[in-house]
Amino acid sequence: MTIKPRPVIETINPYRPGKPEEEVRREMGLARVVKLASNENSLGPSPRALAAIQAALPNIFRYPEGSGHYLVHALAQKTGLSFDHLILGNGANDLIELAAKTFVAPGDNIVTGYPSFIMYEIAAKLMEAECRKVPLKDYRFDLPTLAAAIDARTRLIIIANPNNPTGTIVRRKELEVFLERVPSSALVIMDEAYFDFAENADYPDSLDYVRTGREVMTMRSFSKNYGLAGLRLGWAAAHPDVIAPMQRIRQPFNANILAQVAGVAALEDDEHLTKSRDQVRKGREQIYAGLDALAVSYVRSHANFILVLLGIEGKGVFEGLLKEGVIVRPMAGWGYPQAIRVTVGTAEENDVFLKAFRKVTGK
Repeated sequence: MTIKPRPVIETINPYRPGKPEEEVRREMGLARVVKLASNENSLGPSPRALAAIQAALPNIFRYPEGSGHYLVHALAQKTGLSFDHLILGNGANDLIELAAKTFVAPGDNIVTGYPSFIMYEIAAKLMEAECRKVPLKDYRFDLPTLAAAIDARTRLIIIANPNNPTGTIVRRKELEVFLERVPSSALVIMDEAYFDFAENADYPDSLDYVRTGREVMTMRSFSKNYGLAGLRLGWAAAHPDVIAPMQRIRQPFNANILAQVAGVAALEDDEHLTKSRDQVRKGREQIYAGLDALAVSYVRSHANFILVLLGIEGKGVFEGLLKEGVIVRPMAGWGYPQAIRVTVGTAEENDVFLKAFRKVTGK
């Protein structure tokens, strides 16, 4: 073949998902595997969403409703925003890429923190733009330094709150000071995929800024809170002047039929959301206690995962845990070679992890 990709494509380090359970069972010859690598909801999907999916299955020969009318209407009711403030995506990843395609041109730049979600850098490179990665400070987004990195070619500033992989948050007052320094030529994207697990009183709800017309976009997901990761469903909210051009270029039917009906039902499932939050809250404390007993450091998290600071190479611990049937995420590719990220699971899964961790580390 003589056809070649654009040169920039060769520079992109692709997103690499965690190992699936089936692959580890096959490779290791294990009967049981506990997956704590991908920040999934250990309670599983919303029961209401499951029922809605089952009811919708006979209709999958039809195309989805193109505008996502019923789901967008449900989101509008829940947020108090208008239909024109909202857009759906095939997961939050789709929306990150869509925002870059809409607002970023070659030679522009995207400003974000590092380490954070790799898709921000991929979106910048795809648009042949610079990704300015500002190092975290004490595992948190350093907003003053982030503001200093903004210039006339900055189009997007992306803040993960809580941040993946550290689980830390930026607080309301510091965010408001930061927003005052952002020029109107740039859009601040608040990636709040883990919003429902952040219960700190100082944690800002970025929809408040959308409601007042600030240059802010809120992005959220149905993957973590409602257990719908396999359906790939996300949504974003911003001023209609921001949403309208994104609607022009989004893929038709980027939220499929099953995702749309599941999303509507999940938004009504407050019981499942409450149980999910409770389980994550208790599970974090269970893992903290286990690690404290071993004198192992970690970053206190506002999400459904914990960054464990090992003091030794994380790859070896990751591989040792695999042999014990526990999948976690090694963090070398995120800038933390001496760390692993552990999803908060059920009480039983957390206990399996802690027992395997003690065995692998010899603590």
